Amino acid sequence: MVGSILFYLFAGFAIACAAAMVWQKNPLYSAIALIGVFISLSLIYLTLAAPFIAVAQILVYAGAIMVLVVFVIMLLNLGDDDKSRKQRLGYLYGVGGGLGVILFLQTLFIFYAVLKSPAATNVSDKTSGRTISIGQTLFTQYLLPVEIVGVLLLMAIIGGVILSRRLDQPEIERLVEKELEIRKEEEKLEEPRISF
Repeated sequence: MVGSILFYLFAGFAIACAAAMVWQKNPLYSAIALIGVFISLSLIYLTLAAPFIAVAQILVYAGAIMVLVVFVIMLLNLGDDDKSRKQRLGYLYGVGGGLGVILFLQTLFIFYAVLKSPAATNVSDKTSGRTISIGQTLFTQYLLPVEIVGVLLLMAIIGGVILSRRLDQPEIERLVEKELEIRKEEEKLEEPRISF
């Protein structure tokens, strides 16, 4: 009973934040409303006894991903909409409304199908959804895929570093020598001198 009340409360908060995200004209306010959606989803995960996924939702999505989204919004410096853009993209209101009606009908169908389906027995372990069960599964049954993903991520990092390097080795050596000379000159100026 309490779990159902909490679920409807958090789901309502997620829907309200999602609606606010869509209706906001300022993209920064939309990003803040999206953070509200992520937080409410993590609270729903907590009610479903999955604390690891809830914390990962907060850290990865509400934390890291939203920092990147806000950074891009600030970098693009999006201004107010002009009238020509609204006239040019006016047909998207109809397309969005049609897709919203289809999504609403699909939600009603799923709700009806869940109500008519027989109740399944819940066979869950006491540690399901907790960090210990996820860690045991990752490092026993799925150890090889985890290691392969780790190597692929390491290769991607090394490739990104190599691709972002713009200077050749002689240019780097010249820059290092120039920096060392500047530091030596600064150290000479900073040495205390006694005048007689």
